[in-house]
Order: sequence, then C-alpha cells, then structure tokens
Amino acid sequence: MMSEDQVIVWESREVGVLLALVGGFLESYTYLLHGGVFANAQTGNMVLLTLSLAHQEWGQVFYYLVPILSFFIGAAVTEVLKLQKRWHEAVIGVEIVLLFFIGFYPLTAPSLMVNLVISFICSMQVSTFRKIQGAAYATTFCTGNLRSAAQSWMDYYLFKNETEKAKGHNYLLIISSFCFGAFMGAILIPFLKTWTVWICCLMLIRVFFKIRKR
Repeated sequence: MMSEDQVIVWESREVGVLLALVGGFLESYTYLLHGGVFANAQTGNMVLLTLSLAHQEWGQVFYYLVPILSFFIGAAVTEVLKLQKRWHEAVIGVEIVLLFFIGFYPLTAPSLMVNLVISFICSMQVSTFRKIQGAAYATTFCTGNLRSAAQSWMDYYLFKNETEKAKGHNYLLIISSFCFGAFMGAILIPFLKTWTVWICCLMLIRVFFKIRKR
C-alpha cells in the first residue's frame, strides 16, 4: 500500500472522505426532502421498476425509469469528459454547479427533477473517483465497500498481510464518512431545508482545489 504522499491526489484519503460525506449527505437529502427515495444507486429503482411493470402501474414505471436513465447518461457523459486533460476537475465542477442550482429548487415543485439531477451527479462521481490509494471503492453507496472491508480484514487476520490491513482501514474510513454525511444531512435539513445541499458544494469546492493543485 502506497503512503498518502505517494498516491495520485484524487485517490487520496482526504478526497475519498469528502466525496463519501457528499454521497451520504445526498442520500439524506433526497430521502428526507424529495419523495423518500435514494437517488445514489439504482438497484432499488430497477427492482421497483420491474414490480411496477408487473402490476401495470405505468406512472410508476416512468417514475423509476427516469433516474435509471439519468444515472446511465451520467456515466456516458463521464466517458466523454475523460477525453479532456483535466477531466476530474470538470466532473467536480459540474457537480458544484448543479447542486448550487438545486439549492434554489422549491420544495413545492415535483421531486422527480431533483432526483434525476442527483442520480446524474452521483453517476459521474462514482464513475470518476474509483480508487482510494490504489484500491477500488465507491463514494455514493456502501455495499461494495462493506464486502471489500470484510475481505481485507480477513486477509490480514488470516495471512498477516499489512497491505490488506491498510485497505481495511480505508474502507472503514469511507463507510464511516458516508454514514456521517447522512447523519449531517438528517440533522441540518430540518433547519436549512433545500439550501442544505450547498454544504455539499463547499465540500466539493475543497475537492476541486485539492486536485487542481496536483
């Protein structure tokens, strides 16, 4: 395992922690303010989509199909941005701008638009920032991180592999950051309402300047 000084800047612990905080925060944001849904990952939406198809609930089919397509488009747009020289900054810049405007979106308007945009944002983020200190991870959901944490810790305890121990620490750090981001959202949303999303903008601005200095 490389030291923090040796890793590529967008694979650093600080960037990973900030992005995981944003990921957890956005889960609280969409769940508490916009329809009780999780817009970061699409597995649940796909299950609900197929259930809606089975029951011929065509309005619900559309409701779940839109964020799935938005997530798909976000991943596709990221591939286009990869052709640019400083595409990591471009992705973070897009996130900041979109989340800034979401902060003005009235709570009386349909939530589908916000969930669509956040699905797009999370797709770009998870498609761009895929490693922490050389190990694969995700910043917008935790299932893969949980599995990887368990695997790394068992490899350490069974074979005394120090590299796997360091990986396990990193995965637990990311999982904890994601959960703390969700906790922050739950605490602050009742007071700041839709403006709460601007806290994510502040964290992403820190990421932007962190990776821009490389």
